Amino acid sequence: MEKTTIWVLLSFLLFSSFLFQIHAGNKQTHALNNLYRAKWSPNSAIDTGHFEPPQHINDSSILSQEGLKTNDKIDRLPGQPYVRFDQYGGYVTVNETAGRAFYYYFVEADPTSKKSLPLLLWLNGGPGCSSLAYGAMQELGPFRVNSDGKTLYRNDFSWNHAANVLFVESPAGVGFSYSNTSSDYLNCGDASTAIDNYVFLLNWLKRFPEYEDREFYISGESYAGHYVPQLANLILYYNKMANRTIINLKGILIGNAVINDETDSKGMYDYFGSHAIVSDEILDRIRKYCDFSPNTTKQSDKCIEANGDVSSNLGLIDIYNIYVPLCSKRILTPKPKPMSKAIDPCSNHYTYVYMNRQDVQEALHANVTKLDHDWEPCSDLITKWNDSPATVIPLLRELMKNNLRVWIFSGDTDARVPVTSTKYSINSMSLPIKTPWHTWVYQGKLGGFAQVYEGDLTFATVLGAGHQVPSYKPKSALGLVTHFLSGKPLNASRY
Repeated sequence: MEKTTIWVLLSFLLFSSFLFQIHAGNKQTHALNNLYRAKWSPNSAIDTGHFEPPQHINDSSILSQEGLKTNDKIDRLPGQPYVRFDQYGGYVTVNETAGRAFYYYFVEADPTSKKSLPLLLWLNGGPGCSSLAYGAMQELGPFRVNSDGKTLYRNDFSWNHAANVLFVESPAGVGFSYSNTSSDYLNCGDASTAIDNYVFLLNWLKRFPEYEDREFYISGESYAGHYVPQLANLILYYNKMANRTIINLKGILIGNAVINDETDSKGMYDYFGSHAIVSDEILDRIRKYCDFSPNTTKQSDKCIEANGDVSSNLGLIDIYNIYVPLCSKRILTPKPKPMSKAIDPCSNHYTYVYMNRQDVQEALHANVTKLDHDWEPCSDLITKWNDSPATVIPLLRELMKNNLRVWIFSGDTDARVPVTSTKYSINSMSLPIKTPWHTWVYQGKLGGFAQVYEGDLTFATVLGAGHQVPSYKPKSALGLVTHFLSGKPLNASRY
């Protein structure tokens, strides 16, 4: 199996930036870099071949869920403001023999609309990062953690205004999810994560039978650009195998997504150059001397030298949002800072402290087995990843072929998986354009730009948003998901 060395270079050029950001609390950056450093190391055993669904699921994976929903009802989280919607948290066993269980957090829409709105699953990537840490508590969930690490404040633009939203920590070893078989932590990968997520859904829908026939959508960001289409592919596969609709999947929504290794890497360098992070001269050398093709096994000395020059410009930049400050002091405040619609750069630390409080874990029905490690935003247990396809574009084509709604969005201030990468990936699909490039507006404000392709693929940028779009532009993100779920195009309505 051929291995490209471009990501070895990528690890090198980003290393100084990563060291600084890791200490500042950006563990997502660390997780994605770790994968690629392992994925294209000379002795890598990671399978980069095409994702294939497992042939069958053992019926014993589907367990009785009687009475568990009632037990999972969350009365109130510590420091939580009053809300009208219901929320649940608990464990779903995905492999009884191994003792492997996923933790989930579920927020319904308001009582007046929860029965009419769809079910939306959100997945964070990493791989190894928590959807509770990022999606639920720092992005699109109903609450965010105050700077005191004790209390919560409302996110006015929570996605449970548009759907009943489900978050799951996967694979085992992420967040509160666990396995009683320690070797499971050494056998993680795209395929095992997809099948466990599918088994989780089958069991969760038995626990919440009112959602079994509900329209279902899958969303996520970053490395969930792999997780989301892979899970969607499994759902389609088993629906066809059973000749019936087991899960009523209607579409996927992925943001700043890892899609295609070759275009992802090329697009990142081009973003550096187009945003004045590196000089034109350095970018010219990268383009001239570096080979981005998937069959490359050796880079020239001049390419390596140019990468060294790139790395010297990244040390003080948060490449997940090049226009925001890094967290310089990981400290709590005696009283909460004034609430802001902009995400606090130290929110990762506030969330970490809050989630490790015993009263919070008890309220969430989490950590019931008393894990021997802290809850972390990104897992320290998962140190090996077995399979990571070089591209998921064939899966996207398959979803479109089956008339699923496929939307891809990109916060345009992210340099890690930037808008240039996503555009290159979509362009490589050579799809006819249905609706040309245009602005899109939500509630009188410019949200970004969009283009629609034949086959029901929509690409949308979110103006001024970083890698975690709902953190930086929550109102625009809510507008985006509202249009996605309704199937209505992002039109350039009047101001």
